[in-house]
Amino acid sequence: MTMSQPNRIKIFRTADLAITAALSIFGFIVDEVERISPTRSVFIFKDSFKLQEIIKQYWRSELKVEPQAYFNQLKVLKARIYER
Repeated sequence: MTMSQPNRIKIFRTADLAITAALSIFGFIVDEVERISPTRSVFIFKDSFKLQEIIKQYWRSELKVEPQAYFNQLKVLKARIYER
């Protein structure tokens, strides 16, 4: 008898605040903020081809964002980290 595994949702995890802010500006939702130590948190996103493409563009310095939106997103993310 063969048991099939349920479809698992793939996730992308990062502790990098800068890339998290960029992904958020491009419409990706932080599903969860996981505190892994008193001084470190990990941001969790649903993974997708589109998300991976944005990440590649980020590391190749090809993304363009509006500076105030980026700064404001950093503040929002920091608030989520410290809300506990």
